Amino acid sequence: MSFATATLVPEGGGDPIPLARQILTVGRRESCDICLKFPNISSLHCEFFYKNGYWSVKDIGSTNGIKINGQRTTQTALRPGDEIAIANRKYKIHYTLADGAESALEQTLEKNDDFMSIPLMERAGLTKARQSNRDSD
Repeated sequence: MSFATATLVPEGGGDPIPLARQILTVGRRESCDICLKFPNISSLHCEFFYKNGYWSVKDIGSTNGIKINGQRTTQTALRPGDEIAIANRKYKIHYTLADGAESALEQTLEKNDDFMSIPLMERAGLTKARQSNRDSD
C-alpha cells in the first residue's frame, strides 16, 4: 500500500519532522521513531498512522495527552494543516490527501465527534446514559 508522506512543522520554529512510514511512534525513548527529549513528553506518547488515504494520531497512554486544534483527544483523523499538541509542544501537519480520501476522512471525523460527545464515564459503562438528550423525543 502506498502512502503520502507528511511533515510535522514545529510552531515557533525548529526542524520539520518527516512522517516517512505508515506507522510511527512518538515519545522520549530512544527507540521511538520520533524521539522528543522533553520532560513533559511520555516515554511512549502517541502514534501517527496512515490509513485509507489520510493521517491519524492516537495517544498511547501518555500522561500529558494530545490535542488537535485545541481539543483534547485520544485518537482522531487529521486534516492537512491541523494543529497537533503533543503535551505542550505544538506542530502543524502538512500533507496531501490521497485521491478520493476526503469523504472517508470526513466520515471518520463525524464518527469521532459522535463518540466524543458521550462522557468518558458513560462510555466506560460506569454511569447511566443521560436522559435529557437521548430520550426526549
